[in-house]
Amino acid sequence: MLKLSPLAKTWIFDVDGTIVKHNGHKIDGHDTLLEGVKVFFDNLALEDKVILLTARKEHELEELKLFLKNNNIRYDYILSDMPVGERILVNDKKPSGLSTAYAVNKERDEALDIKYVVDKNL
Repeated sequence: MLKLSPLAKTWIFDVDGTIVKHNGHKIDGHDTLLEGVKVFFDNLALEDKVILLTARKEHELEELKLFLKNNNIRYDYILSDMPVGERILVNDKKPSGLSTAYAVNKERDEALDIKYVVDKNL
C-alpha cells in the first residue's frame, strides 16, 4: 500500500501489458482494457496528471487515442517510440522529507490493482 500526500500527482503508465492487453492491437486486431483500469482511472483526482508511455510508433497513436477516448481513459500526454528496456524515474525529495518518486512493477496483462491511501499529514 502506497502512502501518498494530498498534493496533486503525476501518474506515469506504460500502455501495453499495464493498462491494455500486451500486443492485443496486433494479436486480436484491437486493444482491450485490463481489469481494474477503468475503476482506477475513474478514481484519479482531476488535478492529477497522467502520462502514458509506449513503444508503439507514432503512426499507431491515432487508433490508441481513439480507443482511450471511447473507454473514457483520460491522459494528458502520450509519448511513443519509447525503448523497451527499463524505465527509470528520478525525482528529488521535498525538504520536508516527503518521498516524491515511486515505482510499481505489475505482472504483464494482470489486473491493475494499485492500492494507495492519501495521508493528509504528509
